[in-house]
Amino acid sequence: MIIKLNSKLWSIYPEGTALEKTNRLLDELASYLQNIKEIDNIQSYAGTAAPINFNGLVRQYYLRKSSHLGDLQVNLVENSARDRTSHEIALSVRKPLQTIGRNYQANIKIVEVPPGPPVLAPIVAEIYGQNYQEQIKFAKQLRQEFESVAAIVDIDDSIEANATRYLIHVDRQKAAHLGVSQNNIVSALAAGLSGEDGSFIHSDTSRYPIPIRLKLNTSVQSDPMAFLQLKVRSRQGNLIAIRDLVSLEKTTLENNRYHKDLLPVVYLVADGVGSTDSPLYGMFEAMGNISEGFPHVEQALTSQPDNPYLLSIKWDGEWQITYETFRDMGLAYAVGLVVIFLLIVAQFRSYIMPVVIMAPIPMTLIGIMPGHMIFGAQFTATSMIGVIALAGIIVRNSILLVDFINIRLAEGSELRQAVVDAAVTRAMPIILTAIAAILDAVFILDDPIFNGLAVSLITGVFVSTLLTLIVIPLLYYSATRRKYQLA
Repeated sequence: MIIKLNSKLWSIYPEGTALEKTNRLLDELASYLQNIKEIDNIQSYAGTAAPINFNGLVRQYYLRKSSHLGDLQVNLVENSARDRTSHEIALSVRKPLQTIGRNYQANIKIVEVPPGPPVLAPIVAEIYGQNYQEQIKFAKQLRQEFESVAAIVDIDDSIEANATRYLIHVDRQKAAHLGVSQNNIVSALAAGLSGEDGSFIHSDTSRYPIPIRLKLNTSVQSDPMAFLQLKVRSRQGNLIAIRDLVSLEKTTLENNRYHKDLLPVVYLVADGVGSTDSPLYGMFEAMGNISEGFPHVEQALTSQPDNPYLLSIKWDGEWQITYETFRDMGLAYAVGLVVIFLLIVAQFRSYIMPVVIMAPIPMTLIGIMPGHMIFGAQFTATSMIGVIALAGIIVRNSILLVDFINIRLAEGSELRQAVVDAAVTRAMPIILTAIAAILDAVFILDDPIFNGLAVSLITGVFVSTLLTLIVIPLLYYSATRRKYQLA
């Protein structure tokens, strides 16, 4: 099992931070984690991305390569050698690690593997508008609202820190007068900053020649006035300092701008914690705070704002995935019920029998909802899959009862006796079918993804089977009693 202690989504430090500072922070974080007995080993990646995994594919961590970025990938011991789950360990180390990060003015985020739905972050606020600087200003205000919500942690944004940029302008007239070409000046600066291979060493133990690279040390490279002390040779053979031939202009490096569907957007992302362990509660609390503090700002949940050129917010992340998943599965469930209804009508030539046969389907919820509470499981997308699957199982049991009642009536039995005989005779096959389904689900009960499916099948089958043996005979008797009395 792996917990990925991942640095800031866009940066762990402000852009331009030295690699050595990032590495020092990672070393201190790793030193703290080494004292946790459940941790087997730690892999550190400073200035480069960790090997590609699910997070790297979905959240594009594999593209991050810069001195201000860092990853710690933590491998835990086997499940049998520890009492706590990986999720419990991740929750316990979040606060201490973030305390260390604040001492370095860094942003630390913890991402578990698997991290959940394929989204940029559990909570995502997309900020739209017509003025990008205004969007950035508003994003900083929203970040303060996020920080005021206890259920929201690991807050981050796509705003890049201003990085200093130096422009070197060559005085061409002066350089020409002194006999120095502009190309020589550029080549000397490139050699000092990036390095230049002056010669090669040929070794018997090396397959290729080993380059001898000449470059200025880091302390000189970070001081523009120092590396401008480099000298170039004129056509007359004189050595002239580059600072005498150029002028230095200090500016700010232009930051990246993010777009979605051709619209400029600023991202604000976070994660959710709490007893519910769902980011939706923290998101809805933040929505309420924003509505009170910024009533003029439109907040859209399922689609982009009506007018994205005005300052507005589109909520994304796990909420969007949750909405789309349950919407699509709900529609599929409804279509499935309609198809089942039509098939039963075609089979029994009656519009009453489908109602009787499908009556136990809603009763599955009597077992499913309390079952999730008893097992301490969340109602997830796989739980909904279990609800849909139960519809077919319950209808099959109901058809067994109704078909047997019809057979007994055709043989001349009285209605009351036919109903009783059906319940008694078909009880054993129905119960055995239910036991088989429950035992199958037991094997996936401890799976972190399909746990909801297992709980739905176990509790839903158990309760609905018991109710089917009681409700179907009673409903059939009530629905057809008058018909057979008149007959």
